[in-house]
Amino acid sequence: MYHPIRIFGVTLALVMAAPMALAQKPSGPAPGPAPQPSPGRGAASTSNLPSTQPDPTVDQMVMFIRGRVAISDGTPVPHDLLVERVCNSSVIQQIYPAPSGDFSMQLGSMSQTVVDATGDLTPRFGTTNKNSEMGIPRRELQNCDIRVSASGFRSDSISLVALTPSIGAIDVGNISVQRTTKVEGMTLSAAPYKAPKDALKAYEKGMAATKKDKFDEASQHFAQAVKIYPKYTVAWFQLGLAYQKQKQVEEARAAFLQSTTIDTKFLPPYLSLASMAFEEQNWKDALTFTNHILDLDPLNHTNVTGYILDLDPLNCTEAYFYNAVANYKLKHIDQAEKSALKAEHVDLMTHFPQLHVLLAEIFAQKNNYPGAITELQMYLDLVPNAKQDDYLRQKLAKLEQLNDAASNGGKTDQ
Repeated sequence: MYHPIRIFGVTLALVMAAPMALAQKPSGPAPGPAPQPSPGRGAASTSNLPSTQPDPTVDQMVMFIRGRVAISDGTPVPHDLLVERVCNSSVIQQIYPAPSGDFSMQLGSMSQTVVDATGDLTPRFGTTNKNSEMGIPRRELQNCDIRVSASGFRSDSISLVALTPSIGAIDVGNISVQRTTKVEGMTLSAAPYKAPKDALKAYEKGMAATKKDKFDEASQHFAQAVKIYPKYTVAWFQLGLAYQKQKQVEEARAAFLQSTTIDTKFLPPYLSLASMAFEEQNWKDALTFTNHILDLDPLNHTNVTGYILDLDPLNCTEAYFYNAVANYKLKHIDQAEKSALKAEHVDLMTHFPQLHVLLAEIFAQKNNYPGAITELQMYLDLVPNAKQDDYLRQKLAKLEQLNDAASNGGKTDQ
């Protein structure tokens, strides 16, 4: 009988505290042109036939479609607004733009977000694209448009056929979106769109100051906006961010909490509060805030067997990561494993390589030595110059010894 082991100790804490986005998963080499078959013996000569060579630009690989969404009346981008790629009248892919309106749609991801032709917004996870990480040929975009979809708004469609890729990306420029119906019909809170002009003007000044890294000035404008209109959810959130940049922790926390009391479906302040709780090692609060986010995330209610691309700028990967660590620290090992695996599935760009160390520790405690070895090797491959490199390699060797002993029917020591 094998006994649970705890071999990482201080290393796990050090890795969890390491900066985010430590590594990027390496991508494979770009595929070369397909080889042309040689004519068989006795084949007819084609030297006198007119050239039928395809246009090389048609086979260009396109990895990203980029652009920016702007609301015509100057109000913030709605939280439920989606940028859609529509091909042959069917919605193929949807993403949420960032709060600034910028978006970047990755093509040919290992599992592309797809919706039903009925317009159901529930993503069908696990639809694999053949060109897993290298984009798709430009010819596949010939009958495709980019459009914006949101309740109470409309936009023109932009055809992709006439746009030329630049270094693997197509820039569609600005997409102007017009309001068509009353905001009261929206699913999410309409409070941000009811703000009076003076509050909107103060908010816009705050955003302009934020772009220039003038956070003291920005916080003054955002404070003015929420004073004029106390239910200005997004302004409270931006005020919290501005306070954070100025190291005013308690003021930031108060602003984020105020934002959550106005609109519980507006999730960015919950993630900011979870991040603060994580930094403070307040695991109960980290669990509370991330649980709220994950309760509204469809991935949390879906059985995922492969990797998917996290298309939400909220970055649910971060929420799953905080949730996994908080559960682990609170000794909820099974839930920690579940959240860590979810995070690993959506962290295609490897912003959180620490997940592999966490999973290695969890697997080791469950005597799953092969799984622990694999996770630890993945971390060392992703972060070859980690400060804990020597220590982790020693632990990897120890895991391999334990795995050999278990495989041979021997006993393992804690």
